[in-house]
Amino acid sequence: MAFILGSGSPRRLDLLAQLGVQPDAIRAPDIDETPLRGELPAPYCNRITRAKVQAVQADSGDFTLCADTTVALGRRILGKPDDAGQAAEFLHALSGRRHRVITSVAVRRGDRVLQRDVVSQVKVKRLSDVEINAYLATGDWHGKAGAYAIQGPAGAFIPWISGSFTGIVGLPLSETAALLQGIGYPLYREVP
Repeated sequence: MAFILGSGSPRRLDLLAQLGVQPDAIRAPDIDETPLRGELPAPYCNRITRAKVQAVQADSGDFTLCADTTVALGRRILGKPDDAGQAAEFLHALSGRRHRVITSVAVRRGDRVLQRDVVSQVKVKRLSDVEINAYLATGDWHGKAGAYAIQGPAGAFIPWISGSFTGIVGLPLSETAALLQGIGYPLYREVP
């Protein structure tokens, strides 16, 4: 009965530790994360998470957890930028606007899968070219959906959120705890 984290994200590993969960194995699945033609952000995030949790090799008694975080500006999916130019484009698009951060979490044990999507609203202040260039120079945008991480230097650009802070970081803890309990993972144990 192993616990497998299907993610290479150090942020998700840290967030799981806040729940007292230490994975027995980390197996980031290798799947195609290309959006389908015309696919909207929420269905995309849900589909990718389900594909991830199904792709992780696990025994029937093991617990597997996967998640995906998508930044949505209207109907547009802002994925992980390919380079600094695309990161700058994303930041200019988000500047002075609200957007959604969708994190889908799935847990699997055997053939049973439980999944939950958590949507938060985030407002980015109007950004100057100096702020954007200084942020790009930090390199913090690498590997981050929408080219930013709220828990890093870009947190200074975000005056307001509505929803789950940990969901925006990459793993909504309240919903994750409920999913783990729902699938039978012994998250909370009686203290003698």
